[in-house]
Amino acid sequence: MAHRSIALTALTAGLTLIAAAPAQAEWIPGAEISGQSLQAQTNGVTNRVDLLPGGIARISSPSGATVVEGTWSAADGQLCLATAKGSDCYPYRAAFQAGQPVTLVSKCNVMTTFSAASVNLPPAPGPERGR
Repeated sequence: MAHRSIALTALTAGLTLIAAAPAQAEWIPGAEISGQSLQAQTNGVTNRVDLLPGGIARISSPSGATVVEGTWSAADGQLCLATAKGSDCYPYRAAFQAGQPVTLVSKCNVMTTFSAASVNLPPAPGPERGR
């Protein structure tokens, strides 16, 4: 019986710690890169991809001339870019971090290294409810 009491006390203490943990902001795919630019290196060529709010994408060549306009979306674990010439999607399961390149292989088997110079910060958690 003492063994059960110790186990129950440990379990209760663990649950208390979990309940007291501060609320974490939930990641919303695309929130950190909306309105930001990514450098996208494919086959040795680095383009700038501006991911504008509302799903508008602007892809510029290394010289800065606009190459193509299209759309972008972030949903269902994928970051997708579409233009009049076609579309492709990359696996997208974690937020981009500023200055940390990420190499992804698309559904069309294109390997691209993305790098964000800056990202949007997640919203600060609101006040705890019930207090």
